[in-house]
Amino acid sequence: MSCNDSLASAAGATCYSMQDLPQAALIQVAAYFQALSEPTRLQILNLLRQQERKVGELAELCGFSAANVSRHLSVLQQQGLVLRESRGTSAFYRIADPSVYELCDLVCGSLGRQSERVAREREAFFPPR
Repeated sequence: MSCNDSLASAAGATCYSMQDLPQAALIQVAAYFQALSEPTRLQILNLLRQQERKVGELAELCGFSAANVSRHLSVLQQQGLVLRESRGTSAFYRIADPSVYELCDLVCGSLGRQSERVAREREAFFPPR
């Protein structure tokens, strides 16, 4: 998404660019990406795309312990990716910023194109029989 993106403009969003950011801001950007660098956290984000969920439900769907999922949710919350809401004795988590999905889809598209390019290059050495 660019600063010229109509979605950002329509929402009245301020556009920021990594270009010329000070070191302190680059550290924050790196921490954000580090939060996304763990497959379990990406799995959790995918599950939250559908609806808000409790820790136990996420743990069951991911196949991990509730304690493990809670640690991952804590990292995601620290980076502003998820929100926690207490209701009675339960805590519910939901996505804080849906634009994270646009970012992830952009990366997935890039990786897919890269994979296709590598496959075409390999065909030059190993043509189909």
